Amino acid sequence: MKDNANKKRGLIFIISGPSGSGKTTLLKRLLANRLLKGKLAKSVSVTTRAKRSGERHSKDYFFIKPQDFHRLNKGKKILEWTRYLGYYYGTKKDFLEARLKEGKHLALCLDLKGALKLKKLYPHSAVTIFVIPPSIKELRKRIEGRCSKTKQEEVNKRIKLARDELRNSRRYDYVLKNENLSQSAGRLKEIILKEIGFKTIAGG
Repeated sequence: MKDNANKKRGLIFIISGPSGSGKTTLLKRLLANRLLKGKLAKSVSVTTRAKRSGERHSKDYFFIKPQDFHRLNKGKKILEWTRYLGYYYGTKKDFLEARLKEGKHLALCLDLKGALKLKKLYPHSAVTIFVIPPSIKELRKRIEGRCSKTKQEEVNKRIKLARDELRNSRRYDYVLKNENLSQSAGRLKEIILKEIGFKTIAGG
């Protein structure tokens, strides 16, 4: 077996965007693309929330207890983290490092803070992509359409946050306007293939 020391390190593809921009759906399509099979995998995050039906430990998330999360974070084994609805989510350093050293490419969705933190830690390995909606009006429509019970106050809060995020989109390597899901998925695939040095072929 050849030594992996000379193997080219993998890349980290970080996808961000406001709530309702379609970033999660785009990531799912990306990971399911046949041209990227075996070339790109999902980066598995750690979380303190309970496992949901159908989810698998180490496949969907690493499900851990809050005290274990704090222990890992204190030991600087969490590269970036966020708290959402009372639960912690983070990127585990040893998981990421092991796969990059193996030459594997990883993709994940992160908020602005997490994306910029990873980009700072891995300036030559991280590729940041910001997904923007066609307009704020369309974004509001998408947010309201997600759940009819969403209070207007919550919608306005998300729109305000989206405006702040959009102002920071210039700090990303790529900005992708998601007007049409299929076209945006195709453009995202092209970005990934270009970055990993893979020449596209017709019908991909």
